[in-house]
Amino acid sequence: MTVISVTAAISSVAQIPISFHTTSLAPPDSADVARMTKPHFWRAAGEVAGFNLGLWAFDRYVQRGDFAYISLNTIKENFRHGFIWDNDKLGTNTFLHPYNGNLYFNAARANGFNFWQSELFAIAGSGMWEMFMEREYPSTNDIIATPIGGAAIGEVLFRASDAVLDDRLSGSARFERELIAFVLSPMRGINRIITGEAWKVRSTRGRLFGTPNFAIRVSAGYKALLYNSHFKEIHQGFAAQIDAEYGDRFEVKSTKPYDYFTIKAELQLLKTQPLLTQVEIKGRLLAREIFDNYRSKGSIGLYQHFDFYDSDTIDNINQVPYKLGIPASVGVGFMFRDIERHQWTYDFFAHANAIALGSILSDHYKTDERNYNWASGFSIKGGFNLVFGKDKLSLSLSHTFFRLITWKGYKFGADLRIINFRTLNVQGDTSVASLNMTEFRADFKIWKKLFGTVLFTNYLRSSRYKYFSPVKSSSNSLQIMVSYKF
Repeated sequence: MTVISVTAAISSVAQIPISFHTTSLAPPDSADVARMTKPHFWRAAGEVAGFNLGLWAFDRYVQRGDFAYISLNTIKENFRHGFIWDNDKLGTNTFLHPYNGNLYFNAARANGFNFWQSELFAIAGSGMWEMFMEREYPSTNDIIATPIGGAAIGEVLFRASDAVLDDRLSGSARFERELIAFVLSPMRGINRIITGEAWKVRSTRGRLFGTPNFAIRVSAGYKALLYNSHFKEIHQGFAAQIDAEYGDRFEVKSTKPYDYFTIKAELQLLKTQPLLTQVEIKGRLLAREIFDNYRSKGSIGLYQHFDFYDSDTIDNINQVPYKLGIPASVGVGFMFRDIERHQWTYDFFAHANAIALGSILSDHYKTDERNYNWASGFSIKGGFNLVFGKDKLSLSLSHTFFRLITWKGYKFGADLRIINFRTLNVQGDTSVASLNMTEFRADFKIWKKLFGTVLFTNYLRSSRYKYFSPVKSSSNSLQIMVSYKF
């Protein structure tokens, strides 16, 4: 399959310690920028509304979901009653809803609107769904998570699709790229079909962002999950990760959102565990250079964060290792890179973030499909990369700390088994909870761009409840993989 060409030019300045970047970095063509930044309001609004109507029709006539049987009375009741905290699964609330928000966002992005303007369309699309398209009361968490988390996922996928497109091509090579772009950003793909851009041949690439600097790492192999040293309950199976870094963390001349971002996602095949276990996005909104000299570089910026970590009940011991979803978070980040010294070099980063909306595993709140608390708080993230021999060996150590506070809990002694969860409007257990994640990774070169990888992660959870005893737990995962770095 024809994808973007890469070279063996090695960079050790990225959060992916050993990276192989694209060859032909190029700015966008001015004609492409002028054409693709011309806003088309009604087409964007029609695509947002059309998506909502299509999704509702599928839920109503194919899925026959109870929530989709709407009427004028249900709409009036939604406006009368107002918003509540809902009880859907973690994956639904903190990943699938933001993914839907990405579709609203990219309906606008594909029609000439910038990052901030597209966020308004995501808010409108989410509001339309919550107030009109369900017979369940509108959700407080959804109206926050869908547009804000949707912007993070949406801009990442929009820029990824942009890097694939090439309007100079035709035939099978053109079809391959259009298909990849459609999968990455469906609303952009639909928009290109509607407007005829999908098959129109031009003298330019048709990219809004030109050819950016990026690196991709794909890893796959064995994974073992261990909870609280229960060695009889080691879950073993297959896991695959993809890491990508877009842009240059030290190039701060442009202040457009997401000119620099990183994304990491993991899929796994482990008994009783969810397929999607991790998604992490860091997107730079603006930045400033602190210093740049022959010895080192440093920059500081404002970053949007999206975090999703999911696990499920382990057999026999009936315990869940961890659950965490952070769809709305922003904070300050610092980046540092040192020069190469005698065949080795290092870099590190640190972030301090405010969390407007987050969720974390609960030991007591278990009703309908929810076993986690809604909360707000903060997070601190830091990491260190050390590279030897330019591309022979890299060692990485990172740590992330989340502190989440749940203040709107249910009354002490309430029996959650008989409460009507449709009208229950609480965040969960009144509590203060934290999750520490420490990760160590080693990559050693096997051949050219192929590396052997050992990855160890520790999850340490601690929850202090207002009406219950505190709970602590520890989980570990070990992954032995093969990695290919583009």
